Amino acid sequence: MGGGIAQVVAGSGRRVSLYDPYPGATDRGLAAMRKSLARLAEKGGGDPDEVLGRVGPVEDLVAADLMIEAVVEDASVKEDVFRRADAALPAEAILASNTSSIPITSLAAATSRPDRVIGMHFFNPVPVLKLVEVIRGLETSDETAAAIAGLAGELGKTPAEARDFPGFVSNRILMPFINEAVWALMEGVAEPEAIDTIATLGFAHPMGPLALADLIGLDTCVAIMEVLHAGLGSDRYAPCPLLRQYVQAGRLGRKSGRGFYEYR
Repeated sequence: MGGGIAQVVAGSGRRVSLYDPYPGATDRGLAAMRKSLARLAEKGGGDPDEVLGRVGPVEDLVAADLMIEAVVEDASVKEDVFRRADAALPAEAILASNTSSIPITSLAAATSRPDRVIGMHFFNPVPVLKLVEVIRGLETSDETAAAIAGLAGELGKTPAEARDFPGFVSNRILMPFINEAVWALMEGVAEPEAIDTIATLGFAHPMGPLALADLIGLDTCVAIMEVLHAGLGSDRYAPCPLLRQYVQAGRLGRKSGRGFYEYR
């Protein structure tokens, strides 16, 4: 997600600093960007080298007008990033999170600028999908919300504002749908291929719920549902036991090579 966001922002003519503390992560991100940009160039897109020329890997957080955080879906990890960004970035900079479920207000509370903290939730694959879910925390200012909505438009995206509740709109609807598909699989109602075929052909979805879970990452699905379950207090948001079991087994989806399907 971070690489996709960097690609889209750089494609708009802006300079981007790409930071990830894990060894080799930025190199992999740049390689994925080059591959994505090459595909777009074949369809008449811009010059990949020109876009990548505006992306520079850095070894730590640096001064910028905007930070877009896209780390693991873990509140404590994200809060640490926001504390560090609050210290590293200028006072007027906006701090945005690509979180898909964690309350923006809790991230804002880790900073000295809650009025300039906001959710900017992109969808995967970022260069293709047009939606950006814009989530205002309790103290997010009108100016911050307007700036991020305006930026989304300049990136070729359509902003849609949601209130700061667990899962916001997108994952409050999507995750129970995926979870119910996993329940249907666990209870032997149908095989994965049949479940996904019914969703794609019956509901006109581009991808079935189990294949989509593999794309998102089953560990991420569990993390999001844990936030929904804790934040909304209803057992209907509790992750299906089979979903938990797959994560425990290391079957995380595409990123591990196996989830509900196998990937080579």
